[in-house]
Amino acid sequence: MKVKPLGSKVFIKPLKEEEKTKSGIYLPDSAKEKPKQAEVLAVGEGKYIDGKLSPLSVKVGDIVLTKEWGGDEIKIDGDTYKIVDEDDIIGIVE
Repeated sequence: MKVKPLGSKVFIKPLKEEEKTKSGIYLPDSAKEKPKQAEVLAVGEGKYIDGKLSPLSVKVGDIVLTKEWGGDEIKIDGDTYKIVDEDDIIGIVE
């Protein structure tokens, strides 16, 4: 299935989080934080500012940092994805 976000929306796939801490302790599901890093799979055309279309700052393939509770989760074929507004993305991992 192909998803094309509209406007300033970004379609992302949250990256898997670590199963254990740096010291080797395995974490139960209840103790894990929601993933904050994600891969950009598709982007909208941008947003209009003063009547001109302004492209988004992220592109397909970027690894981004997102707000923990931002966006809408959707499930496709058993996988979890999110559609977030560009404002919910706080940085690009380089």
